[in-house]
Amino acid sequence: MKMNRAFWLILTLLFTNPVWAFQSRVVTIPSAAMHKSFEATVVLPDQYTHGKAADRFPVVYLLHGSGGDYTDWTTNSHIGKLADRYHVILVMPDGGHESWYIDSPVDPRSRYETYVGTEVVGYIDTHFRTIATREARAITGLSMGGFGALHIALDRPDEFGAAGSISGAVDPRGCEDEPGIDQVFGDPARHADFWNNEAIVENARNFGNAHIALTIDCGVNDSLVQSNRMLHARLVELGVPHDYAERPGGHTWKYWSNAVQYQVLFFASSFKRSGAAAQT
Repeated sequence: MKMNRAFWLILTLLFTNPVWAFQSRVVTIPSAAMHKSFEATVVLPDQYTHGKAADRFPVVYLLHGSGGDYTDWTTNSHIGKLADRYHVILVMPDGGHESWYIDSPVDPRSRYETYVGTEVVGYIDTHFRTIATREARAITGLSMGGFGALHIALDRPDEFGAAGSISGAVDPRGCEDEPGIDQVFGDPARHADFWNNEAIVENARNFGNAHIALTIDCGVNDSLVQSNRMLHARLVELGVPHDYAERPGGHTWKYWSNAVQYQVLFFASSFKRSGAAAQT
């Protein structure tokens, strides 16, 4: 009896491609700092459900960019399969459209550094089986989220043992024309000290002092590549260990969805080195 071509195609796909069984869910996380709640996407590895009830997992926090939200990573990339591959929990919080993940000095309603860096972490550790140590937490993001991830990690070295940036806006002083940025940073002239103090390149030395495993990358055709090169050069000058890469591409999801695979691999290696890999 002949089998049709569709049947053979199904068999071929089953036996030549891995079956990813991760779970994606949306949770609502309250913020006492901002007196409201926000949604976040959480991706759990298959082992979380089908393993032992006592299994615990490290967490990678992924921040979206300007104008985005908590759905960006799962909508525009195949991020979920990385949870299964590396046995990690992935958390994608909502950071507002133009929050820059800072506690704004000019808008008391915008406290996204406290929200993401403290409240989201606390919620995830309370409601999921995480390894609740700095060695088992990493944070990264794209563009505005790249800035936010490095900024939060520097301000909270007791919370995060690893950090990254993908096409990060690592020097907001070069983003003064970005819509809405002055609403959280303040006027560039009147609040110049704040703008200068928040620039990641001006705080490069603190990465060494905090002993944070650090990975940074940017596309060679990205308008932000020069500021990333400047940060890399400063880290090299200071002798701060870090991973740095430039790859073909621009400020696009094609670049980000590829780059995040390398970053999660970096974090998984960091977890393993520090003894914070999945406890099964």
